[in-house]
Amino acid sequence: MRLMRPARTETAVPRTARTRRAPRVCAAAAAFAATAAAFAVPLAPAPAAADTPDQCTFPGKTYEGRPWALQRVLLDEVWKQSTGKGVRVAVIDTGVDARHPQLRPAVDRKSGVNLLPKGLKDENGNKLERGKEDGTTDTVGHGTKVAGIIAARPARDTGVVGLAPEAEIIPIQQNDADANGNAATLARAIRHAVAEGADVINISQDTAGAARPEPVLKQAVDAALAADVVVVASAGNDGLGGNVKKTYPASFPGVLAVASSDRNNERAAFSQSGDFVGIAAPGVDMVSTVPGGGHCADNGTSFSAPYVAGVAALVKAKHQDWGQEEIVAQLQQTAERSVAGRDRLVGWGVVDPVRALTEDDAPIKEPVAREGVRRAEAPTPAELHLGETPQERDARLATYALIGGGVLVAALTGGSVALRDWRRRRRG
Repeated sequence: MRLMRPARTETAVPRTARTRRAPRVCAAAAAFAATAAAFAVPLAPAPAAADTPDQCTFPGKTYEGRPWALQRVLLDEVWKQSTGKGVRVAVIDTGVDARHPQLRPAVDRKSGVNLLPKGLKDENGNKLERGKEDGTTDTVGHGTKVAGIIAARPARDTGVVGLAPEAEIIPIQQNDADANGNAATLARAIRHAVAEGADVINISQDTAGAARPEPVLKQAVDAALAADVVVVASAGNDGLGGNVKKTYPASFPGVLAVASSDRNNERAAFSQSGDFVGIAAPGVDMVSTVPGGGHCADNGTSFSAPYVAGVAALVKAKHQDWGQEEIVAQLQQTAERSVAGRDRLVGWGVVDPVRALTEDDAPIKEPVAREGVRRAEAPTPAELHLGETPQERDARLATYALIGGGVLVAALTGGSVALRDWRRRRRG
């Protein structure tokens, strides 16, 4: 499985200290062309990468503020409805570093697994360290970022937190910076997640040049959906220049394919578009956890997918009896969009956590087109009395008579005074 192409964007990304070069998965977009051949292993799912080579250090500096992707959400309102407690989210990725203080309480080591082949060697023939068997080794940092977006616990001195801060993470290490995963190991990872009781599976990977997806991968996805597991996958980062192509597993029926949106709720320039895109979520300047502690920012649909997976976990925790179809439909129905239905850029729109958790009176099986502002019922006009009762008429006439009499008296009095004065002047 190849590594996903880096997400190229002109949006500035907050930088951490630049003390060492990040792994190949964080290769710069400008350098990608030179290394694409090494990454382009057919049918190889691959994590999305950062767009700058020196962006992250492990461990990283602490990000003190609240990332913009969280500022757009009324988190207090969300967490009044659900915190994701009891929901298990499998992160199939490059591993999840459980040393991070914000992830240590979230990661279920007992359910984790490392599916990378044994005996791996680098390009010089040197044996590579395989990592821990429970999936809690992450030399790339990609899976640790993904897990943080979903379920990082609140901590002092930082506003970085997962959308579902009480969800559990099942760490499944299935890929690395050298693309040693493959379709078969991804299928194994999906089956392992189902066996360990995952409610949601996040796959921030796609395939390279997959005209026909591997049957073993589709079978694993179908088995997860049949087990009522929500399967979320990144749409891919090859959208520059209007490029449209199917990516897998995002394009499989039933999988919620996630595109990236920017700060304006529009498709990020790098985000893959197509009819398979089901929804969008923030994917630019995404600040999250990195191995060893601290944070850094990254771009890509890889970080939009866990944003949606986190909201799915919130909905699942609130509505434990809802199936995966109903949860997906709920996210899509309540998404923010500028058109009534679905389009190929952002699917049904940008996920809205508050609406997903509050406009939930009854489950639905599939979203339906609607305008951005609901059509309200016409207001009931106030009752208008055009007639009057006999009592009201008598009162009105009496008032008129009183006023008229007063005016007449005043007029006669004034006329008498004027006549008297005129007579006096003539005598004199």
